[in-house]
Amino acid sequence: MNELLWYTSRATGTASIVLLTGVVVLGAAISGRGARSRDGATIVTALHRWLSLGMTVFLLLHVATAVVETYVSIDLISAILPFTSGYERLWVGLGTLAFDLFVAVVVTSLLRQRISDRTWRFVHWAAYLLWPLAILHGFTLGTADEPVLRLTTVACAVAGGAAIVWRSGVTHHDTHRRRDIAAQEWS
Repeated sequence: MNELLWYTSRATGTASIVLLTGVVVLGAAISGRGARSRDGATIVTALHRWLSLGMTVFLLLHVATAVVETYVSIDLISAILPFTSGYERLWVGLGTLAFDLFVAVVVTSLLRQRISDRTWRFVHWAAYLLWPLAILHGFTLGTADEPVLRLTTVACAVAGGAAIVWRSGVTHHDTHRRRDIAAQEWS
């Protein structure tokens, strides 16, 4: 039974990072003024939300099975409070920190209609920190002895990294475009 929980934890962790990468890629695609005017933005936004929901389910299963299985020592406190695990304190702690940031993003997203847009955006940007923490956590713990899982994590790192670089370029380009338009209006 414990072996089943161990493999379930690894599988749900892998599914979580794949889905999280999809969420980050889609989030980067739909953010920024330039991206909002694209056809199909509603579909991309819906897919972003559905992948987020799926990732939430797999992530909760990942955390639950990591706590319940006894192959390594990760207790409930270690799943909530970073860097308190008796097993691989740093790497588990990075995963816990990513999980805590994820909870903040989910809570503020659920409260989006009740909080300021500025607050929501500030916390939502935490996903750009949460994602590399999760990649590092998975790379150091979940994929260390499995080439296919390691390759999956590396592929997620490349895809998400490319989306973030692209998003940074869009933001930079969009900022300059708005400045140019504003300068023309003042001339």
